[in-house]
Amino acid sequence: MGKTRKRLSRYIPHWIVRKEPVTPYNPSRGIDQLKETAQPVYAVFDYNENTVAEHKFVEESKCAVFRETGHMTWINVDGLNKTEVEKLCQQYNVHPLLVEDILTVGQRAKVDEVGDIIFCLLSMLYFNEETVEVESEQVSIVVGPQFLISFQEDPERDVFDPVRDRLRGNNSRLRVSGSDYLCYSLLDEIVDSYFNIIDHLRSHIEKLEDDLIARVEDGALARIATLRREVMIMKRTIGPVRELINHFIKTDHKLVDERDVKYFKDVSDHIIQANEYCENLRDMLMNLQDLYMNQINLRMNEVMKIFTMVALLLAPATVIGGIFGMNFDAIPGLHNRDGFIVSVAAMFVIPILMLVYFKRKKWF
Repeated sequence: MGKTRKRLSRYIPHWIVRKEPVTPYNPSRGIDQLKETAQPVYAVFDYNENTVAEHKFVEESKCAVFRETGHMTWINVDGLNKTEVEKLCQQYNVHPLLVEDILTVGQRAKVDEVGDIIFCLLSMLYFNEETVEVESEQVSIVVGPQFLISFQEDPERDVFDPVRDRLRGNNSRLRVSGSDYLCYSLLDEIVDSYFNIIDHLRSHIEKLEDDLIARVEDGALARIATLRREVMIMKRTIGPVRELINHFIKTDHKLVDERDVKYFKDVSDHIIQANEYCENLRDMLMNLQDLYMNQINLRMNEVMKIFTMVALLLAPATVIGGIFGMNFDAIPGLHNRDGFIVSVAAMFVIPILMLVYFKRKKWF
């Protein structure tokens, strides 16, 4: 086998041969990617119907006091640090298997029930206008009695500001609801953000369509492939989230109030709609690819038409020159004094007449 590979390598260009070793799949790769030196930021909302208190600090130990307030508590952890996450989860009796899921980034959306805790994991998506790429961030949500803990990879951004604003309001349903309704609110904001990304992708697809109609660009096919890849990322993200939401609809867990099930059904409808939009985007890209290929074929046909026209216009000169260039002495008009002038005139007049004919036929 080794000798065969060496023989084949002589005929394969060097840039095709992969020299670096292939890294095997590691299901725990997320833990290895975490920055252990990163210090998470803990943003806490401690609230009930009458009061709401906001806190922000970097000491994990300060989160323990909120278990004794008797209020509903939302702890949002910005940034993942293995040691800090494990300590916080120990305070709130989160199972070690769930802690492992929190620290393992890049997973498929899922939901688990362990004791009196509901754990869900999904991706929060952002659109990068500069690179035209969909960027993802894993969000883990631990739903417990009178508390909810959310974990985010990226401390610089999220989509939860509307939820924070509602908590600050006096007449918000969030202030009088349990952890399941807070979980619904976070999931709803994540799902709604998917529509913003779909709108961005649709705008780029429509712009590409306009560009293709106006002029075929060499990089158009690469742009189509890039957009198709991003749409597939959206579909792979949205599909499992629907299963996650449906779990809250069907579960009989004590944390999920029956009165809140209708809200999860609404989110499920949004997920179905987002998935349909992604299907439409994929169809648009398929049509764009067909349009691109048709434009290329049309341009090739135009080039071939020009070549054919030139060949036809040169045909009379070729025929006349070929006839009078034969090695026979008894050719009529060969020794005529005006033969050359007549031949050259015919070489010009006949193509002109052909052009007039082609023009009347609207062949060009």
